[in-house]
Amino acid sequence: MIGVWVLLGALVIAGVAGWWLRADNGRVRVSSATTASAADSLPEPIRAALDPGAAVTLVQLSTTFCASCRQAGKLLTSFAADTTGVSHVELDVTDEPTVATKVGVMRTPTTLALAADGTELLRVGGVPKRDTLLDALRPHLPASA
Repeated sequence: MIGVWVLLGALVIAGVAGWWLRADNGRVRVSSATTASAADSLPEPIRAALDPGAAVTLVQLSTTFCASCRQAGKLLTSFAADTTGVSHVELDVTDEPTVATKVGVMRTPTTLALAADGTELLRVGGVPKRDTLLDALRPHLPASA
């Protein structure tokens, strides 16, 4: 009988964890002034990825065997092509986990929206929702966007 209770408990915990991960996927987190980081504090691969000609650079941190990363990459590439002032760069952190650690990334894909000076504007864990991302970035984009 104890085995049945253990199994039921494990199923409940797995169900709650699954629900939480699904609910958190694609949520935009706006960075506060205290957590925003300038370019000089960013890891070199992220600093090198910044597009000085874009109002916002979307830096997608991915890993090699991540199916969601491919989906996020397609969405963000299309988003950047369709949105004035936005560029998109994908960084594979499979062989460079310290890059993800230095910017506080715990899962892939995670997308960092960075201003031209390297200030973090927002971040999205999972595959972003296009309309939500556009609404969150609108204050940082040129008026024509």
